[in-house]
Amino acid sequence: MGFSKKQLFNQSQNQVANYTKVLGHPARIAMIQHISEHKDCNCNALVKSTGLSQPTISQHLGEIRKIGLLKQKIQGKNLFYSIDLEQLNECRRVVNDFFVKTQVNCNK
Repeated sequence: MGFSKKQLFNQSQNQVANYTKVLGHPARIAMIQHISEHKDCNCNALVKSTGLSQPTISQHLGEIRKIGLLKQKIQGKNLFYSIDLEQLNECRRVVNDFFVKTQVNCNK
């Protein structure tokens, strides 16, 4: 396992990197879009919509959950996912602030 040097960077830099790492995969983007369009979506629905295997979907869901973007609800033996709007807004704010500050710095 590789050694992480995250401690060399500030909290904001690490937070932007964590969000963009998760958002940096097209399958995850497709899954987030599908979940946002179909409230209380389960893994089987994501398999059908993306064409990816169930284990692959589960791996991607785990990565998306790491940044808190998904809510989970258990019904019987199934897990259903929806977007955590509060966390979505936090993600948008953090990433947007990064780009706005970068643009301001470029214009100095």
